[in-house]
Amino acid sequence: MSDLFASEEKAAAKAQRRPLADRLRPTRLEDVVGQDHLLGPDGALSRMLATGRLSSLIFWGPPGTGKTTIARLLADRVGLAFEQISAVFSGVADLRKAFEMARARRTQGKETLLFVDEIHRFNRSQQDGFLPYVEDGTIVLVGATTENPSFELNAALLSRVQVLVLNRLDEAALEELLTRAEAAEGKKLPLEIEARSALKAMADGDGRYLLNMAEAILGQTFKKPLDAKSLAKAVQRRPAVYDKDREGHYNLISALHKSLRGSDVDAALYWLARMLVAGEEPLYIVRRLVRFAAEDVGMADPQALLQALAAKDMYDFLGSPEGELGIVQATIYLATAPKSNAAYVAEGRAKAAAKETGSLMPPKHILNAPTDLMKDLGYAKGYAYDHDTAEGFSGQNYFPDGMQRETYYQPVERGFEREIVKRLAYWQKLREQS
Repeated sequence: MSDLFASEEKAAAKAQRRPLADRLRPTRLEDVVGQDHLLGPDGALSRMLATGRLSSLIFWGPPGTGKTTIARLLADRVGLAFEQISAVFSGVADLRKAFEMARARRTQGKETLLFVDEIHRFNRSQQDGFLPYVEDGTIVLVGATTENPSFELNAALLSRVQVLVLNRLDEAALEELLTRAEAAEGKKLPLEIEARSALKAMADGDGRYLLNMAEAILGQTFKKPLDAKSLAKAVQRRPAVYDKDREGHYNLISALHKSLRGSDVDAALYWLARMLVAGEEPLYIVRRLVRFAAEDVGMADPQALLQALAAKDMYDFLGSPEGELGIVQATIYLATAPKSNAAYVAEGRAKAAAKETGSLMPPKHILNAPTDLMKDLGYAKGYAYDHDTAEGFSGQNYFPDGMQRETYYQPVERGFEREIVKRLAYWQKLREQS
C-alpha cells in the first residue's frame, strides 16, 4: 500500500513540475477561450462537428491562440487517432512514417488526424506529398501556421483544405486565463489593477505567453502588490510579432501608406512607430515615403517629395536613433499635405497610349533640321517659338500627326494643383483660339 501512495505522490509531483500553460490546457472544446467565431453555436467548427465528420483544415493565427489544443480536442470529439509532427523538426522520412501508421490504423477501422505544426515550413514538394493521402482519406490533415496560407502553401493543397482564422486573444479571454491560473495555483496574482491590465497588454494576445508570465510572478514573493512599473522589471515583455520578410511586414507598411493617404497623421505615426520598434530597416520606410510623396501627394504639394528625400539624407547622415526624427517629420508632412494622385494616373494613361500607338513619329514641325536634306523634307518647317508669342504659348500640336489630342493629366482642385488647373484652362482657351 505504501508503494501505491509513493507512486501517486510521484505522479502528483511530476504533474506539478509541468508548466502552468500545459497544466491549464483545455480538455474540452467548450473550455477554449477567444475563438467563439469557430467554436460558438454558429461557428464553422461547431457546424462541422454537428455532422460528425471533419474535413482537412488549416488553422491560421498568431502564436498562443490554441491551434494545437483545438486540433487535439477535435480528434477526441470525433474519435480520430491524433498524430502530431512539426515541420521544423520533421522531414520526408517522418512524413512517410506518419502516413504508413495512418494507413495501418485505417485497415483496423481507425481514422487519423495528422496535425502538422508550422506547416508553412515544408517546401513545395513536401506539401505536395500530402495530396494523395488527403484525397483518399488516409488522413484528416490539420495544419497550423502563423503565416498567410495564400503565400506560403501550395495552391493544390489549399484547394483541398478549409482555412480557418484564429484570432489573437482579446482582453476578456486573457482575463479568463489569469483567473484559471489563480484557481490552479490557489492564490491571487500580486498585482495592482493597472499592473494586471499591463500584464495582459504585455502578452500581446498570446495566451501561452501570458500564462508563462503569470507562473513566473506566482512563483516569486513580493512585499506588496506590483504596480505597472514594478511589473515591467519582474517579467519580460513579449516582443511584437513582426517578420520583416513576411506578411506582418507588408501589413504594417500597408497600414502606414493607407493612413497617410487618409490624412490621419496620428495613425500614420503609430504605424511608423510600430515598424521602427519592431526593428524595421528605416531606409525601407523612407523608400516607401518617397514613393508615396510622388504617388499620393504629387503636384498638390511638390515640396512633399523634397521632404521625403530630405528624410533619407538626414537618416544617411545621422543614423539611428537621431535620424529617425527626419522620418517622423516627413511622415507628418505627407499625412497633412493636400493629396492628388493625378500624376500617378497620368503615368498609367500615357503608358497605355504609348503601347497602343506604337512607333508614330513626332510631327515634323517640332523636329530639328541640322542638314539641308532634313530641311527639304520639311523638318522644323512652321515651328513656332513659344517665347516669341505675346502669351509665351503658341498652342501648336505636339502629338503625332494623325493622332487625336488626348488628356492624361487631370489635376485636382487641391493645394498647388489649383494653380495648375487655372493654367491648363487658360492654355486650352488659347489653343482653341489659335
